Amino acid sequence: MISVGITGTGKYLPEKVVTNEDIVNMGLDTSTEWIEERTGIKERRVAEENISSSDMAFEAAEDALKDAGLDSEDIDLLIVSTTTPDYQVFPSTACLLQDRLGLRNVGAFDLSAACTGFSYALTTGAQFVKSGDMKNVLVVSVDCLSRFVDWTDRSICILFGDGAGAVVLSEVDKDYGILLSELYSQGDAADLLMVPAGGSRRMMSMDILEQKENLVRMDGRAVFKMAVNSFVPSVLNAVKKAGLSLDDINYFVPHQANLRIIDLAAQKLKLDKNKVLINIQKYGNTSSASIPIIMAEAKREGLFKDGDIIVMAGFGAGFTWAVNILRWGGINV
Repeated sequence: MISVGITGTGKYLPEKVVTNEDIVNMGLDTSTEWIEERTGIKERRVAEENISSSDMAFEAAEDALKDAGLDSEDIDLLIVSTTTPDYQVFPSTACLLQDRLGLRNVGAFDLSAACTGFSYALTTGAQFVKSGDMKNVLVVSVDCLSRFVDWTDRSICILFGDGAGAVVLSEVDKDYGILLSELYSQGDAADLLMVPAGGSRRMMSMDILEQKENLVRMDGRAVFKMAVNSFVPSVLNAVKKAGLSLDDINYFVPHQANLRIIDLAAQKLKLDKNKVLINIQKYGNTSSASIPIIMAEAKREGLFKDGDIIVMAGFGAGFTWAVNILRWGGINV
């Protein structure tokens, strides 16, 4: 069986910074202290009006290709995880990105699993390399949720930021790479976090726009509880299934949704804080892009060493969640 690992990482964050103070100055009934205490977020990046999801995805993809030492002709498949495509129905954001990257004669498709999108796309892409059908798969996760939040709702607008992250998946040495992937869903919790209208069930109308039902709605307390109670047991199960212990984990990379969720999860898993990677204070919740962004930063900082065990855990709307366990290195096949 071919071992598949991450051989390149990339990221892109918009230049525009929106701080907690900026949000307070919008006239919302909140404070910088309240926002940071409730979320751990100090600032977030917001895409300018002329920047779309495919634009951010392109920058992250180029960064990942450069890091992997590959050119566009080396890529055999492109997967884009996003819930904020450039166009509502079609074409896919993946096809737009495929053209801009100059990828030729390759498949390209979007994958939608909300904030868990990267974990789903990583797992999916790895199968094509593992089977031997493809050599290099490019996975790009991008979301531009600032376009879908109500900037008058303090419970929502403080949370989300825009950004993109990317990885290249290729064959690595035996016993390295992705050791285990577990994907989950629970559709009966779909109403906890959703955009109520604008799709085929409820087409866009003036009434929907007036009621702001084309924007994100969330039951914050329920999502908090669901996140902790779903992905913490899943991490424990995955680690055991992979024949590892919690002590074997060198780095835990959770989806960056809320610092309180991350802290509570780390506490329940009894993980040393130095093993938990966090950047939510800088970027907010960048949805499916959060894990690959922080992976790219950690790699650039030289945190990951050959043989390190990295556990990535995502959770999000759907309700979806997932765990990926990776042994870093082994790229000299």
